[in-house]
Amino acid sequence: MDYSLDYYMKKTKTGKIRLKSGDKAERTMRITLLSLTMLTFVSFIFFDLTGFELKTAFVETMYNLKSMFLMPALSHFTFMEGLFQVIQTLGLAVLSTIIGAVIAFFLALFAATNISKPSVSKVIRVMVAFIRAVPTVLWVLIFAISAGLGSEAAVLGMMFHSIAYLVKAYSEAIEEIDAGIIESLRASGANYWHIVKHGILPSTSTYLLSWTFLRFEINFGVAVAMGAAAGAGGIGFELFMASGFYYDLREVGFITYMILLIAIMLEMYSSKLKGKYLQASS
Repeated sequence: MDYSLDYYMKKTKTGKIRLKSGDKAERTMRITLLSLTMLTFVSFIFFDLTGFELKTAFVETMYNLKSMFLMPALSHFTFMEGLFQVIQTLGLAVLSTIIGAVIAFFLALFAATNISKPSVSKVIRVMVAFIRAVPTVLWVLIFAISAGLGSEAAVLGMMFHSIAYLVKAYSEAIEEIDAGIIESLRASGANYWHIVKHGILPSTSTYLLSWTFLRFEINFGVAVAMGAAAGAGGIGFELFMASGFYYDLREVGFITYMILLIAIMLEMYSSKLKGKYLQASS
C-alpha cells in the first residue's frame, strides 16, 4: 500500500475492505474553506449597501488611483524635506534592527538546543514565542503609552519584537549546524566562546545576514506606519497628513513612490551583500 497517498482502510458489513482517500487534516481543511466561503456570502448579504452605486464607486476609485500614481506631486513640503523624512524613518529601522540583532544573537546561543541546556532553551523559547504572538505595531503602541509618544517608543517597540523574531530565526540556523563540527571543536579542547567564534559564526553568517536584512525590511515598513500612530515622525507622518488631513492624493502617490524606491534599493543591496558573503564562504 502506498502510504504517501494518505489512504486508509475501512471494513464494511459484508467483510470487504474499502479504500478511501483523504485524512483528517484534509477533511478539516475542506470544512474550514467551505465555512469561510459561506460566511463570506452571508456577510455580503447583510452589508448595508444603501446609496451604493457600483458604477459611480468604480469611476471615483479609478480617478483617485490615477491622481495618486499617474500625477504624483509635492504640495506641502519640498523634495529635500521629504528625503530627510525618509532618512529619519530609515534611521529608526536601522537602530531597532541593529540593537535587536545583537541582543537576539546572544539569546539565540542559549535558545539553540545543540549548544545550550534544555531547560534554559525552553524558557527562552516560551518567552520569545509570547512576544512574537503580539504584533509589532501593538508593542510600539504599548511603549508609546508607557514611555510617551516619540521616536523612542517606536524604536523600543520594533526592537522588542525584532529580538523575539530573530531569536527564533538565529537559533534554528544554529541548530542546523553539523554536529560533527561542534564535537570536533570540543574534542580539541575549545571552550564555549571558541565554538561560537570558530564553529557557529562561519557556518551561519549567511543565514544570520539574510534574517537580519529581512527583519530590517519589516522594521522599515513598521516605522513608516508608526510615523503618525506613535508620533515617531518621518515619512510616515507626512503620509498620514497627506491622506488624512490634507487629502492630497497626488502627494500620497509621490510619498508612496519614495517609499517603494527605498524598498527596491534595500532589496537590491540585500541581494548583493548576500551574494558577496556566499562567494566568500564558498
